[in-house]
Amino acid sequence: MFRPEAFVEEAVEQVRREAKGKAILAASGGVDSTVAAVLAGRALGENLLAVYVDTGLMRKDETADVDRTLKEMGVQHRVVDAGAEFMAALKGVEDPERKRHIIGNKFVEIFEREAKPFGATVLVQGTIAPDWIESGGALRDRIKAHHNVAGLPEVMNLTLVEPLRDLYKDEVRKVARALGLRVSERQPFPGPALAVRCLGEVTEEKVDVVRGACAIVEEELEAAAGSGKMTLPWQYFAVLLPIRSVGVHGDVRAYGWTVAVRAVESVDGMSARYSKIPQDVLERISSRITNEMPHVNRVVYDVTNKPPATIEWE
Repeated sequence: MFRPEAFVEEAVEQVRREAKGKAILAASGGVDSTVAAVLAGRALGENLLAVYVDTGLMRKDETADVDRTLKEMGVQHRVVDAGAEFMAALKGVEDPERKRHIIGNKFVEIFEREAKPFGATVLVQGTIAPDWIESGGALRDRIKAHHNVAGLPEVMNLTLVEPLRDLYKDEVRKVARALGLRVSERQPFPGPALAVRCLGEVTEEKVDVVRGACAIVEEELEAAAGSGKMTLPWQYFAVLLPIRSVGVHGDVRAYGWTVAVRAVESVDGMSARYSKIPQDVLERISSRITNEMPHVNRVVYDVTNKPPATIEWE
């Protein structure tokens, strides 16, 4: 039986043993990296600097929320605005595996840059078991290259320390609850962020559309769950498809984007079933997206389980 309190003690000792000297931590604001930040902070104190990279691909108000979380935790941290760098690196790229490798390499480049003035030689990550399992290796087939595993460059100037590497998401949440973290129930958000929710080439226009659509999905499902209409799904978001279709805005022909809504029930992310969202909630989501996103004229709902699909589309 997994005991989160015992794990905390073991993980703090592990970080203290493996991260000699100063370290930086890859902070995303999600439950995995936040738990890792607490454990590393207990082990290293002022010798830890959490680095949050704003890739320009984040959800609505994400950066401000992460900054607030790290301040509440009393973690020494730095917010790096790197949106222009990521957009330039992703220009013209359509293949999802290339996106993940480019993003993983760009993250490490920035972490190494930030580590130098701090004097850090170690990078602490909130990598968990599904990340390296799905990234493949040895006898495992690659499902997708997680940016923090297979997406990393072959040569790094920082030594990796991953205290959560053998945990699954449900176990990480138990640790977060034991630590009293307000992000313990936060839904997963991919490290490559909205880049893997814009199928095809990533552009600022497409990121703006999917950011707005994701915000609407989150607002409507959280409101429906709050009113007792449904149970809040394990993960829920929108995806912008590289498909245009004919529609009508007023009496005028429109040739607009298609948005897919995805919501699933899961325990650890290794398998999932699509959420059976009430019809009126789906209708409101569709109406809001097509009314508030002028370039979108079609909304579809993904009713595929994992397997055969993955949770994210890329």
